[in-house]
Amino acid sequence: MNFFKRPVKPDNTDDEVQLHNYRESGDVSVLGVLFEKYVALIYGVCLKYLKDEETAKDAVMGIFEELVNKAKRHDIKQFKSWVYVLSRNYCLMQLRSGKKMEEVSLDEVMEFTPFLHHEDNNKEEALKALERCMEKLTAGQKQSVDLFYMQEKCYKEIADVTGFSLNDVKSFIQNGKRNLKICLEKNSEQ
Repeated sequence: MNFFKRPVKPDNTDDEVQLHNYRESGDVSVLGVLFEKYVALIYGVCLKYLKDEETAKDAVMGIFEELVNKAKRHDIKQFKSWVYVLSRNYCLMQLRSGKKMEEVSLDEVMEFTPFLHHEDNNKEEALKALERCMEKLTAGQKQSVDLFYMQEKCYKEIADVTGFSLNDVKSFIQNGKRNLKICLEKNSEQ
């Protein structure tokens, strides 16, 4: 569903009825109609917290994905209030995880290698070790890590370039970073 291309035509059916219909049928399009009713609110919350239009649009789609599961599990009395809180919490989590990812540069990844702390003139050796470890990553991890850290692309740009899903990109970067750390630590012990 693309909530950003279509004009919003809110269905005046009671939110509780729509939620009930979604829970009974599992039909995502039923939930989509309810979501559309509040998409401007959700986008506004995302834009307020994330401060970037594209990132906010990505977040709106992520919120819808979460809503597909959470709407079945939670007892929602006031959908508008509930989806506002869900949106705010989603954005806060994105900011927390995004901040962590942005703050970690390749220089910091290289700090995982204890031999860097002993002698500063080992930078060249550390870079070679990093290159060797990059070669050991899976193709998806290597490509995603390179695009994220070296070319400073955001998750969405990486997904567009590679064709990977956003979840795959996040996973490749997280696992690639972890594998680099492990590899660099092994190299420093030798």
